Amino acid sequence: MKEIHDMCELENTSIFPIGDENSAFAQHFDGKSNLNMISTQQVVIGNVTFEAGCRNHWHIHHAKKGGGQILLVTAGRGYYQAWGEVPRELRPGDVVNISAEVKHWHGAAPDSAFQHLAVEVPGEETSTEWCEAVDENEYSKL
Repeated sequence: MKEIHDMCELENTSIFPIGDENSAFAQHFDGKSNLNMISTQQVVIGNVTFEAGCRNHWHIHHAKKGGGQILLVTAGRGYYQAWGEVPRELRPGDVVNISAEVKHWHGAAPDSAFQHLAVEVPGEETSTEWCEAVDENEYSKL
């Protein structure tokens, strides 16, 4: 599988538009990301594109019932890590099911742009709690 190193290359090969710079959530990311909302009805789905080295901060999707998130990887190479677990490398076609109340982060590999569809699992009394940034020393070991 061909590596995708920059956002322009990823944008030219993506089946979904990468959207605008993700300024609404920029404070929760290290690096630049773009967001294109694919659906805001029934099930919320966002196409999130990360430049090489970009990742979101640790966060938790809270829900009284149901909730959580599903990541459908569409391009590039990235990582997902749940708190206390080893980071998992992600490539196109990978699926990550994240239960509610699991502290985690996801984003691009240091040397590859990355894209996934983020599907919000419907639930009751859902919210997202943003936590600390991913430790730079740990990330640099990927």
